[in-house]
Amino acid sequence: MRKLTTPFIAVSALMLLGAPWLINAAPYESTMGLVQKVFYFHFPSAILFLTSSILCGVHSFRFLFRKNQQADAWALASAELGLLFGAVTLVTGPLWARKAWGVWWVWDARLTMSLVLWMMFAAYLLLRKYGGPGSDRLGAGMALFGMANVPFIYVSVNVWRTLHPMTTVVPRLPTDMGIPLWYCFTAFTMLFIALLSLRANLEHQRLRVESLYLAEDEG
Repeated sequence: MRKLTTPFIAVSALMLLGAPWLINAAPYESTMGLVQKVFYFHFPSAILFLTSSILCGVHSFRFLFRKNQQADAWALASAELGLLFGAVTLVTGPLWARKAWGVWWVWDARLTMSLVLWMMFAAYLLLRKYGGPGSDRLGAGMALFGMANVPFIYVSVNVWRTLHPMTTVVPRLPTDMGIPLWYCFTAFTMLFIALLSLRANLEHQRLRVESLYLAEDEG
């Protein structure tokens, strides 16, 4: 994976540089017009936001029940990217909503639970930074609760009345809208994978240095 990080970053950067031209060529949505094109960045960041929570939860589970320190490093990296991509989601969403719905924010199920999940990422990282001994295990438990929130965020638009479209909209997009969407999604995903790998590797190196210091003190 480490060998792929540089090519992934380079390719994703080139794809994102070309994305505005591809998005500009996509047709306007019939009711929302130009502002709908925020969707091509909003959707990938939202999916990766939820993916970060799943990864953080899975690796936290491995850390809690298998005592795997390497898994904890992946969980921490996932949480940091969750905070990043969640911020992109929560910024692009209101920018789109203000023009499309006439309001910046509504307290519907999806928006509220997404904000709660983002705040959980922030709390997790603050806990890991300043919580002291035992904060890694407490943070792992918090990550499991965050992961449990993901299915509710995803299906909320199908269960409760909301301004968000249902989850069936994306698979039904016409080809001239689907191509730029999946193009942007691919670029964001490659960037996500590269950043995740780099951040986890940095944490692995920190753990190694820490273990060497402890070994030296004991010697």
